[in-house]
Amino acid sequence: MTDPAIALFAAHGSPRDSLTETDYSRAWRAIANKTPRPRAILAISAHWESKGVLVTRAKHPRTIHDFYRFPQEFYDIEYPAPGNPDLAFAIEERLNAFQARADLDSWGLDHGSWTVLRWMYPDADIPVVQLSLDVRRSPSEHHDIGRALASLRDDGVMILGSGNVVHNLKVARPRGNEIFPWAQRFDDLVVDKVVAADDAALINYTRLPDADMAIPTNEHYLPLLYVLGARDRAEPPTVFNRRVLASVSMTCYAFGLPG
Repeated sequence: MTDPAIALFAAHGSPRDSLTETDYSRAWRAIANKTPRPRAILAISAHWESKGVLVTRAKHPRTIHDFYRFPQEFYDIEYPAPGNPDLAFAIEERLNAFQARADLDSWGLDHGSWTVLRWMYPDADIPVVQLSLDVRRSPSEHHDIGRALASLRDDGVMILGSGNVVHNLKVARPRGNEIFPWAQRFDDLVVDKVVAADDAALINYTRLPDADMAIPTNEHYLPLLYVLGARDRAEPPTVFNRRVLASVSMTCYAFGLPG
Protein backbone atom coordinates (compact mmCIF):
# COMPACT_ATOMS: atom_id res chain seq x y z
CA MET A 1 0.00 0.00 0.00
CA THR A 2 1.46 3.35 -1.02
CA ASP A 3 1.36 6.50 1.10
CA PRO A 4 -1.25 9.12 0.25
CA ALA A 5 -0.26 11.99 -2.01
CA ILE A 6 0.59 15.17 -0.15
CA ALA A 7 -1.72 18.04 0.71
CA LEU A 8 0.06 21.38 0.31
CA PHE A 9 -0.83 24.97 1.05
CA ALA A 10 1.52 27.19 -0.95
CA ALA A 11 1.78 30.93 -0.49
CA HIS A 12 2.18 31.93 -4.11
CA GLY A 13 3.17 35.58 -3.70
CA SER A 14 3.53 37.80 -6.75
CA PRO A 15 3.48 36.67 -10.40
CA ARG A 16 6.83 38.47 -10.66
CA ASP A 17 8.36 35.55 -8.76
CA SER A 18 7.43 33.19 -11.57
CA LEU A 19 10.40 34.12 -13.77
CA THR A 20 13.21 34.22 -11.23
CA GLU A 21 14.14 31.43 -8.88
CA THR A 22 13.65 32.41 -5.24
CA ASP A 23 14.01 30.79 -1.84
CA TYR A 24 10.28 30.10 -2.03
CA SER A 25 10.41 28.35 -5.39
CA ARG A 26 13.43 26.30 -4.32
CA ALA A 27 11.47 25.10 -1.30
CA TRP A 28 8.48 24.11 -3.46
CA ARG A 29 10.83 22.18 -5.75
CA ALA A 30 12.43 20.44 -2.76
CA ILE A 31 8.98 19.28 -1.65
CA ALA A 32 8.33 17.84 -5.11
CA ASN A 33 11.71 16.11 -5.17
CA LYS A 34 11.24 14.40 -1.81
CA THR A 35 7.72 13.07 -2.43
CA PRO A 36 6.40 10.46 -4.87
CA ARG A 37 5.22 11.84 -8.17
CA PRO A 38 1.43 12.36 -7.97
CA ARG A 39 -0.91 10.76 -10.48
CA ALA A 40 -2.72 14.08 -10.82
CA ILE A 41 -3.08 17.41 -9.03
CA LEU A 42 -6.20 19.14 -7.76
CA ALA A 43 -5.53 22.86 -7.35
CA ILE A 44 -7.65 25.30 -5.36
CA SER A 45 -6.51 28.84 -6.13
CA ALA A 46 -7.40 32.16 -4.54
CA HIS A 47 -7.88 33.54 -8.04
CA TRP A 48 -10.93 31.58 -9.14
CA GLU A 49 -14.09 32.64 -7.34
CA SER A 50 -17.52 31.68 -8.61
CA LYS A 51 -21.16 31.33 -7.71
CA GLY A 52 -21.35 27.59 -7.28
CA VAL A 53 -18.66 24.92 -7.01
CA LEU A 54 -16.99 24.49 -10.40
CA VAL A 55 -14.34 22.03 -11.55
CA THR A 56 -12.38 22.26 -14.78
CA ARG A 57 -13.08 19.37 -17.14
CA ALA A 58 -11.09 20.49 -20.20
CA LYS A 59 -8.60 18.03 -21.67
CA HIS A 60 -6.13 20.87 -22.23
CA PRO A 61 -6.72 23.70 -19.74
CA ARG A 62 -5.40 27.03 -20.89
CA THR A 63 -2.83 29.09 -19.02
CA ILE A 64 -4.55 32.17 -17.61
CA HIS A 65 -2.56 35.38 -17.19
CA ASP A 66 -4.84 37.04 -14.65
CA PHE A 67 -2.78 40.14 -13.92
CA TYR A 68 -2.35 43.54 -15.48
CA ARG A 69 0.38 45.90 -16.69
CA PHE A 70 3.16 43.33 -16.47
CA PRO A 71 5.99 43.05 -19.02
CA GLN A 72 5.21 40.87 -22.04
CA GLU A 73 7.51 38.08 -20.85
CA PHE A 74 5.01 37.24 -18.11
CA TYR A 75 2.20 36.86 -20.63
CA ASP A 76 4.40 34.57 -22.71
CA ILE A 77 4.58 32.00 -19.90
CA GLU A 78 2.68 28.82 -20.65
CA TYR A 79 2.07 25.86 -18.36
CA PRO A 80 0.58 23.31 -20.76
CA ALA A 81 -0.28 20.58 -18.27
CA PRO A 82 -3.04 18.24 -19.46
CA GLY A 83 -6.41 18.13 -17.77
CA ASN A 84 -8.12 14.99 -16.53
CA PRO A 85 -11.85 14.77 -17.33
CA ASP A 86 -12.17 11.46 -15.45
CA LEU A 87 -10.80 13.06 -12.30
CA ALA A 88 -13.14 16.02 -12.80
CA PHE A 89 -16.09 13.60 -12.93
CA ALA A 90 -14.86 11.90 -9.75
CA ILE A 91 -14.62 15.26 -7.99
CA GLU A 92 -18.12 16.23 -9.08
CA GLU A 93 -19.37 12.93 -7.67
CA ARG A 94 -17.62 13.44 -4.34
CA LEU A 95 -19.03 16.97 -4.15
CA ASN A 96 -22.57 16.10 -5.16
CA ALA A 97 -23.84 17.41 -1.82
CA PHE A 98 -22.36 20.79 -2.75
CA GLN A 99 -23.93 20.74 -6.23
CA ALA A 100 -20.57 20.80 -7.97
CA ARG A 101 -20.65 21.06 -11.75
CA ALA A 102 -18.20 21.07 -14.61
CA ASP A 103 -16.54 24.07 -16.17
CA LEU A 104 -15.80 22.93 -19.71
CA ASP A 105 -13.59 25.69 -21.06
CA SER A 106 -14.23 29.12 -19.49
CA TRP A 107 -11.42 28.70 -16.95
CA GLY A 108 -8.06 26.95 -16.93
CA LEU A 109 -4.98 27.28 -14.71
CA ASP A 110 -4.61 30.76 -13.22
CA HIS A 111 -1.43 32.20 -11.77
CA GLY A 112 -2.28 30.94 -8.29
CA SER A 113 -1.74 27.44 -9.67
CA TRP A 114 0.89 27.69 -12.37
CA THR A 115 3.30 30.01 -10.56
CA VAL A 116 3.77 27.22 -8.00
CA LEU A 117 3.48 24.18 -10.27
CA ARG A 118 5.99 25.36 -12.90
CA TRP A 119 8.67 25.22 -10.18
CA MET A 120 7.50 21.95 -8.66
CA TYR A 121 6.88 20.09 -11.93
CA PRO A 122 8.50 22.12 -14.72
CA ASP A 123 7.77 19.54 -17.43
CA ALA A 124 4.04 20.21 -17.03
CA ASP A 125 3.34 16.53 -17.64
CA ILE A 126 1.11 15.81 -14.62
CA PRO A 127 -2.63 16.31 -15.19
CA VAL A 128 -4.09 19.27 -13.29
CA VAL A 129 -7.71 19.97 -12.42
CA GLN A 130 -8.72 23.23 -10.75
CA LEU A 131 -11.59 23.76 -8.32
CA SER A 132 -13.28 27.12 -7.76
CA LEU A 133 -14.04 28.93 -4.51
CA ASP A 134 -17.81 29.21 -4.17
CA VAL A 135 -18.40 32.72 -2.82
CA ARG A 136 -21.73 31.66 -1.34
CA ARG A 137 -20.15 29.14 1.03
CA SER A 138 -19.20 29.67 4.66
CA PRO A 139 -15.65 28.95 5.88
CA SER A 140 -17.00 25.79 7.51
CA GLU A 141 -18.39 24.61 4.18
CA HIS A 142 -15.08 25.27 2.43
CA HIS A 143 -13.42 23.06 5.05
CA ASP A 144 -16.13 20.42 4.52
CA ILE A 145 -15.41 20.42 0.78
CA GLY A 146 -11.76 19.72 1.58
CA ARG A 147 -12.81 16.81 3.79
CA ALA A 148 -14.97 15.40 1.00
CA LEU A 149 -11.93 15.46 -1.29
CA ALA A 150 -9.48 13.91 1.18
CA SER A 151 -9.85 10.37 -0.19
CA LEU A 152 -8.45 11.51 -3.53
CA ARG A 153 -5.04 11.54 -1.88
CA ASP A 154 -5.26 7.76 -1.47
CA ASP A 155 -5.62 7.58 -5.27
CA GLY A 156 -2.41 9.52 -5.81
CA VAL A 157 -3.99 12.96 -6.28
CA MET A 158 -2.07 15.81 -4.71
CA ILE A 159 -4.22 18.53 -3.14
CA LEU A 160 -2.76 22.01 -3.71
CA GLY A 161 -4.24 25.06 -2.04
CA SER A 162 -2.69 28.30 -3.23
CA GLY A 163 -3.14 31.65 -1.52
CA ASN A 164 -1.62 33.63 1.37
CA VAL A 165 -2.66 33.40 5.02
CA VAL A 166 -1.98 37.12 5.44
CA HIS A 167 -2.87 39.15 2.36
CA ASN A 168 -3.60 42.85 2.69
CA LEU A 169 -2.57 44.94 -0.30
CA LYS A 170 -4.74 47.87 0.71
CA VAL A 171 -2.38 49.21 3.34
CA ALA A 172 0.45 51.54 2.42
CA ARG A 173 3.68 49.64 1.92
CA PRO A 174 6.31 50.50 4.53
CA ARG A 175 9.82 51.45 3.60
CA GLY A 176 12.57 48.86 3.41
CA ASN A 177 11.93 45.45 4.96
CA GLU A 178 9.58 46.62 7.68
CA ILE A 179 6.89 44.10 8.66
CA PHE A 180 3.52 45.17 9.98
CA PRO A 181 3.37 43.82 13.56
CA TRP A 182 -0.22 42.66 13.14
CA ALA A 183 0.78 40.64 10.06
CA GLN A 184 3.55 38.83 11.93
CA ARG A 185 1.32 38.20 14.95
CA PHE A 186 -1.46 36.72 12.84
CA ASP A 187 0.89 34.53 10.82
CA ASP A 188 2.48 33.21 14.03
CA LEU A 189 -0.94 32.52 15.52
CA VAL A 190 -2.06 30.55 12.46
CA VAL A 191 1.14 28.48 12.60
CA ASP A 192 0.35 27.62 16.23
CA LYS A 193 -3.23 26.65 15.37
CA VAL A 194 -2.20 24.51 12.39
CA VAL A 195 0.42 22.68 14.46
CA ALA A 196 -2.17 22.11 17.20
CA ALA A 197 -4.70 20.83 14.61
CA ASP A 198 -7.15 23.43 15.90
CA ASP A 199 -9.23 23.54 12.75
CA ALA A 200 -12.20 25.04 14.60
CA ALA A 201 -10.22 28.18 15.41
CA LEU A 202 -8.97 28.44 11.83
CA ILE A 203 -12.46 28.01 10.41
CA ASN A 204 -13.71 30.74 12.73
CA TYR A 205 -10.78 32.94 11.80
CA THR A 206 -12.75 36.19 12.13
CA ARG A 207 -12.63 35.71 15.91
CA LEU A 208 -8.83 35.61 15.96
CA PRO A 209 -6.90 38.73 16.94
CA ASP A 210 -5.72 40.86 13.99
CA ALA A 211 -7.88 38.94 11.49
CA ASP A 212 -9.58 42.12 10.30
CA MET A 213 -6.24 43.49 9.07
CA ALA A 214 -4.68 40.20 7.98
CA ILE A 215 -7.73 39.02 5.99
CA PRO A 216 -9.64 42.04 4.64
CA THR A 217 -11.04 39.68 1.98
CA ASN A 218 -10.88 35.93 2.44
CA GLU A 219 -10.13 34.49 -1.02
CA HIS A 220 -6.41 34.09 -0.27
CA TYR A 221 -7.08 32.49 3.13
CA LEU A 222 -9.77 29.99 2.13
CA PRO A 223 -7.49 27.57 0.19
CA LEU A 224 -5.84 26.77 3.54
CA LEU A 225 -9.16 25.42 4.81
CA TYR A 226 -9.37 22.98 1.89
CA VAL A 227 -5.92 21.64 2.68
CA LEU A 228 -6.74 21.33 6.38
CA GLY A 229 -9.91 19.46 5.50
CA ALA A 230 -7.99 17.10 3.22
CA ARG A 231 -5.30 16.23 5.76
CA ASP A 232 -5.37 13.35 8.20
CA ARG A 233 -5.48 14.86 11.67
CA ALA A 234 -2.65 12.52 12.68
CA GLU A 235 -0.38 14.04 10.02
CA PRO A 236 2.00 16.62 11.46
CA PRO A 237 2.47 19.70 9.28
CA THR A 238 5.75 20.66 7.73
CA VAL A 239 5.92 24.45 8.00
CA PHE A 240 8.26 26.16 5.55
CA ASN A 241 8.91 29.46 3.74
CA ARG A 242 7.98 31.07 7.02
CA ARG A 243 8.29 34.76 6.29
CA VAL A 244 6.13 37.86 6.21
CA LEU A 245 6.71 40.50 3.54
CA ALA A 246 5.22 43.68 5.00
CA SER A 247 1.52 42.69 4.82
CA VAL A 248 1.72 39.36 2.96
CA SER A 249 2.64 36.01 4.49
CA MET A 250 4.67 33.48 2.48
CA THR A 251 4.28 30.69 5.07
CA CYS A 252 3.49 27.28 3.54
CA TYR A 253 2.17 24.02 5.02
CA ALA A 254 2.66 20.47 3.75
CA PHE A 255 0.99 17.31 5.04
CA GLY A 256 2.03 13.76 4.29
CA LEU A 257 5.74 14.30 3.70
CA PRO A 258 7.89 11.19 4.15
CA GLY A 259 9.45 10.94 7.59
